[in-house]
Amino acid sequence: GPHQGGKLRQGTACLSPLAVVSAGNGCGHTLLTPHSGTLSSKNYPGTYPNHTMCCWRLQAPPGTSLLLAFGDVDLEPSEHCAHSSLLLADPQTGTAYGPYCRNSVPSAPLLVTNSSTVTVLFNSTSHRSGRGLLLSYATSQHPGMGTASPGMEPDPPLTMCFSVYCPAGCKDIHGDIWGNPSQGYRDTSVLCKAAVHAGVIADELGGQVTLSREKGITLYESAFANGLRSKRGSLSEKRLVFHKVCYLLFPACDDVLEVVAFNASSWWHEVDVLGQDRAWVAERAALSTTGHSWAAKPDAEAAWLELDLGTRRNVTGIITKGSSEQHDYYVTSYHVSSSRDGKNWRPYRGSSGQEDKVFEGNADSQGEVSNTFIPPIIARYIR
Repeated sequence: GPHQGGKLRQGTACLSPLAVVSAGNGCGHTLLTPHSGTLSSKNYPGTYPNHTMCCWRLQAPPGTSLLLAFGDVDLEPSEHCAHSSLLLADPQTGTAYGPYCRNSVPSAPLLVTNSSTVTVLFNSTSHRSGRGLLLSYATSQHPGMGTASPGMEPDPPLTMCFSVYCPAGCKDIHGDIWGNPSQGYRDTSVLCKAAVHAGVIADELGGQVTLSREKGITLYESAFANGLRSKRGSLSEKRLVFHKVCYLLFPACDDVLEVVAFNASSWWHEVDVLGQDRAWVAERAALSTTGHSWAAKPDAEAAWLELDLGTRRNVTGIITKGSSEQHDYYVTSYHVSSSRDGKNWRPYRGSSGQEDKVFEGNADSQGEVSNTFIPPIIARYIR
């Protein structure tokens, strides 16, 4: 092919024994996990830079094979794609795919390989135009993945339920979403990004999602959920509605749990300018409370609020809101821990399980912000 030996030597980091790896100065948004992921060129969907390269080595678990979905391949055309190119290689079989550029694009949006290892090499020289590339991948255990690549959209019959596989790393891809989990989303929304917003999958893992296309509505309201802000959108012909899979033991996924008692590390005893007392006690933390909320002492460090659910429950998420009465107070981020007995506490580490998860909270005192627990928490006490 057109790739010179020197260019291939730049990508030797792709021969690393790590399960997934990327190397080079042309790598854009990349999220690689053993079962699925998303990768893009630098600046995507803006024009990719001159004289860059990126090499991604994808390694699926033994016994599985890789499926690659081409969301977007827009590299400036040249003869045999000699200037800017995308090349895929299967080192196990010696098979190569490409090179690809604008005048030589993949013949199908989904590439089904027979290998658990694929090397993806992106290379650019001097050029003027081109969005670059956006690819996603999944293992052969998830055959529905091809219909849910970030650059593609399924088109099933209206109101029919269907299932697609979303790769990891869709939260930060380019594109907008309109709507919220309760209403549904405009059908022009980026599907897998909307699935993260709706809380049906965790961005770190991806996964299978079930949804339906239903009749559109007049107005889609904006919401902040799971680290993403959706837009306020107008009428669409159809909308996407995601369906949460509920376990038989816990059939109601969206019921609001009753809090039997509130407790806190401290509370603020405020004396206002008129000398009147106001107690910002833990009980005022209930979301339906009018007026002021709970607040820790102004100088408190490592403050916490504790919820006693009365008995062990399946907790699938949390909604937070600031205190809008006279004070523009709100919490911007927080950790969560849980306990079955009120004595031994376990920090919530989310899907990856590597470190305590930091939840993105409110940006003002007015709006509600939702965060989903994937996996759910089974506990009586939540902090």
